[in-house]
Amino acid sequence: MGAVATGSPAVLQESAQDTKERNTFLIMGTAVPKKAMITGDGAKMLDPRWLKPNSIETERILSVLDETIAKLELSCLIPRIIGSLDRFADLLGPEITSSLMEYGELSNQMEHLLVTPEEEDTTEAEEQRGSLHLLEQHLKCSVRNILRLLLAIPSLCKALKYEAWAREPAAEAFIKAFGEFRNFMLERLLTSPTEEEKTVQLTEDISLRISKNTETITALQAELEAAIRTRDEEILNKDNMIKDLKNSMQVLDECCKANILQAKWEGEKRQKEELRASQARCARLQQDIQQLEAQLNKLVLEHRASELALRKRKCRVETEILNWVQTYDADMAEKQAEFEKVHAAYTKEKAELSLLMEKHAVLLQEYSQIQEERRIYEEKKQQALEKLAIMTLAATRIQAFWRGYLIRSTFKPKKKKKKGKGKGKGKDKKEKK
Repeated sequence: MGAVATGSPAVLQESAQDTKERNTFLIMGTAVPKKAMITGDGAKMLDPRWLKPNSIETERILSVLDETIAKLELSCLIPRIIGSLDRFADLLGPEITSSLMEYGELSNQMEHLLVTPEEEDTTEAEEQRGSLHLLEQHLKCSVRNILRLLLAIPSLCKALKYEAWAREPAAEAFIKAFGEFRNFMLERLLTSPTEEEKTVQLTEDISLRISKNTETITALQAELEAAIRTRDEEILNKDNMIKDLKNSMQVLDECCKANILQAKWEGEKRQKEELRASQARCARLQQDIQQLEAQLNKLVLEHRASELALRKRKCRVETEILNWVQTYDADMAEKQAEFEKVHAAYTKEKAELSLLMEKHAVLLQEYSQIQEERRIYEEKKQQALEKLAIMTLAATRIQAFWRGYLIRSTFKPKKKKKKGKGKGKGKDKKEKK
């Protein structure tokens, strides 16, 4: 971490350009790019949870870079702390205070050597460079010692960072560049070879598109120049037209001045006539206004009297309305009580009606059953009557047949006797039979 310590604010203030470039771009033996850009995916991967599984080396590298950034931010505060050493003496402690005082002396010596012009003598110049190099080493060791003592107390580091101190522009640029380098390294560590090949291919495609776009831009620029020349010619023609129009406008201006003077004279004459007419009209209007004011006052008095009568009528009507409302409320209360009674009676009768309807349903069912039985009984009775009528008719016919038979059997022997007087005994045998 020796190279990291060179990023302290005191070293960043060196006037020598080579020392600034060395402290700005050399970090852990690697050159930091001036414009370290990362993609949207790389920005997402800044969170450790976006790291690939089993990337222990990546985590170690990132932890080293984050620790370096923290040390850089803390080292930028050292000159500010030295400027307010009396304020933080109790908080820092004697050991840190003495280290800071030593660092302050070394910084002053470094600034004195850097401000001192370089000697022309080679030996003295080499001695000056050697003392500068030795002082630089002591300054690095002092910075490392101060950072070690401060980092041993995390609460002190947090308290110092919370102070609203503005960093030096060079230190701010260096920390920002180192942060971009950290993001660039994270993107490179998390980029697979396949993704890198795709990125290279995409870069080549973009370069090809840029070349095509450059050719298109060249052609468009040529067209633009031709259009500009055409526009300049049109502008020249229009300038000539404008000059002609200006000359004609001058002629028109002279004519207009004469016309304006004539119109002005006629306007003043007409103004005087209209002024006299307006004065007469104002006098008539003033008389009309006086008459209208008198009418207005009269109407106001009449309207006030009518308003007073209307107010009285309104009060009387409001009183009547209030009485009617009270009467309505009383009637509605009585109606409500009557309604509640009727509703209670209706509810009771409805319950009784439901019971009667149930009984009616039972009785209706029984009535239907009785009617069915009566119908069956009537059918059986009708069948019995029909059967009886048939039997009676049959008995009547049997009886008639029997009576006829008896009558025939009664009168038959007499006829046979009349016929059988002259016959022999043979017929008697037949009768016996």
